[in-house]
Amino acid sequence: MLKIDYVLCRPGVMDNYSYILTDTATGISAIIDPSEVTPIIKKCEELDIKPQYILNTHHHFDHTDGNIELSQKYNAQIVCNEADKHRIEGATIFIKDGEEFALGESKAKIIDVSGHTQGHILYYFAKDKALFTGDTLFNLCIGGLFEGTAKQMFESLTKIKSLPDDTLFYPGHEYTFHAANFAYHYNQANENIIKYLTKAKSNLATTGHVFPFTLGEEKLCNPYLQATTLEEFTHL
Repeated sequence: MLKIDYVLCRPGVMDNYSYILTDTATGISAIIDPSEVTPIIKKCEELDIKPQYILNTHHHFDHTDGNIELSQKYNAQIVCNEADKHRIEGATIFIKDGEEFALGESKAKIIDVSGHTQGHILYYFAKDKALFTGDTLFNLCIGGLFEGTAKQMFESLTKIKSLPDDTLFYPGHEYTFHAANFAYHYNQANENIIKYLTKAKSNLATTGHVFPFTLGEEKLCNPYLQATTLEEFTHL
């Protein structure tokens, strides 16, 4: 079983989410996309854990800035897509699309979702119904195209849509309420968006964060996931 904790980094600026994962059977833990060192160390101390791995979804600085210092502090190995090994400093474990990464007894399938960047990957823990989407999928929107093409992003989102609807996804940033304006503008008749935002506000009030939503909920509301053709997708 996977225990998931979060750390909000760069609050009010970029609102990054870093996640701390712990395999409860073995106690082995990892940090996903360490954006800032200080709040992550504070959270690790609160949880009384020493992460053995740092998992990166892609190379952007706001997802990797804590890599080296945290790796040195905890003697943790840095994991990234083999395609990113030339631009993620200190990485020692390289993984590829379709492979499996074992965090203790918890297994993550690696899914290449190039688009936001080339070689962006997701970590999909099927047994725990948990998907870490980095900057590919956000609540009610998606990441911008920094390196890839619209066709690549559309194909990557199609991979995500093929996963079970009850999969919970954990995004790399908190953009929900900003993105809601676009989602609602795109389809004002979609009553599911109102329900989505009501739940988002309730989650925020009770837990301090909006996530997680299921992919099923996201498919009902996110315009980019509702596009059925590349042409429709590129006209959003």
